[in-house]
Amino acid sequence: MSDKPVNELSFEEAMGELESVVGTLEKGDATLDQSIKLYERGAALKAHCEKRLAAAEEKIAAITQDENGDATGTTPVSGL
Repeated sequence: MSDKPVNELSFEEAMGELESVVGTLEKGDATLDQSIKLYERGAALKAHCEKRLAAAEEKIAAITQDENGDATGTTPVSGL
């Protein structure tokens, strides 16, 4: 488990760490205290990934197209 704050992780880093957390929890080798910490970290990683995906979906939805359907630019999306 990384000591890096969740909000500083890229999507790929967070997903990799989340997979590791889930794998460790599934094995059942962790103590109760370790499991609680892993679960909390996993919940934060999941929320971070969902936030990053939602932001990417908004950016994709904002891509504008010309009359031929070709991408011409982006429309600013509020809140990003």
